[in-house]
Amino acid sequence: MIRLGVNIDHVATVRQARRASEPDPIAAAILAQLGGADSITVHLREDRRHIQDRDVRLLRPVVPRLNLEMAAVDEIIAIACDVKPDEATLVPEKRQELTTEGGLDVVGQRATVADAVKRLADAGILVSLFIDPDALQVDASKSIGGHAVEFCTARYSEVRSIAEHDAELEKLRRATARAAEIGLHVHMGHGLNYVNVKPIVRISGVVELNIGHSIISRAVLVGIERAVREMKQVMTEDFPHARPLGT
Repeated sequence: MIRLGVNIDHVATVRQARRASEPDPIAAAILAQLGGADSITVHLREDRRHIQDRDVRLLRPVVPRLNLEMAAVDEIIAIACDVKPDEATLVPEKRQELTTEGGLDVVGQRATVADAVKRLADAGILVSLFIDPDALQVDASKSIGGHAVEFCTARYSEVRSIAEHDAELEKLRRATARAAEIGLHVHMGHGLNYVNVKPIVRISGVVELNIGHSIISRAVLVGIERAVREMKQVMTEDFPHARPLGT
């Protein structure tokens, strides 16, 4: 069964809007796990716009599987090597972006990314690289010692036609096949929701999805436990509100 990693960044976003103590990301993580989350994902950004250093340190002892999203920069690498999450996912990061806008350019930033991968791996941390579904990026991720790749599903999630949907899905299928062929674990995430996730879980070779915004948005209405449970349900069976694109 495909694992579900729940990203709780936006719980911290609400908290930081008032610089308050609530809602508490640690409580959210516990509830997400009660709802069936297989792992918890947080992105410790350089600008600390949502998740804070303290959150990561408090999460470590209460989360059986912690995935830390991060840029390949010295400050955050040092924190990761100290906290030792189960997995670190290297992502591109720009101060002005609302959210991560695309995959990491492993080919173009090979030396920097390779150094980050080595430092993290030497600390006993599994390393995933958040990349676009491109064979060159897949091969580069393997060659520098990555354990996994997470394919950015932003373009797939933003399609406006059946033709675009099918084309983006095929890119993900091909990239997954290539990654699996060379021994990389395959994760996917970004923009996935209760409707568009269904074709993704049918791709052979995918072992994990990381989903945040859609689940936290649903949780505002029904609570985190139920929102996570519903996502797990739609990943494994037909969900009453899910409809194929274009119907």
